[in-house]
Amino acid sequence: MSLSKERKQEIVHRFETHAGDTGSAEVQIALLTERIETLAEHFGHHKKDNHSRLGLLKMVGKRRRLLNYLKTNKMSSYKLVIKELGLRR
Repeated sequence: MSLSKERKQEIVHRFETHAGDTGSAEVQIALLTERIETLAEHFGHHKKDNHSRLGLLKMVGKRRRLLNYLKTNKMSSYKLVIKELGLRR
């Protein structure tokens, strides 16, 4: 259920704010969104996997906090990330 190395690098390069950036809020939100989408697909097949569901809820909460941080501090980045990822906030 983890991301492949190539896919992760692709996401990082797409959302990085400067060269070598792996920890900015934009990159973290993009990586969390990718993991959330793969877990959502996983729950289509494994409906009773409650342990993974807890991890999913934690990831959704972390993404929400990061998005709130971007919204209060960097509105332009927030709008760009929302548009690129197709989130409904």
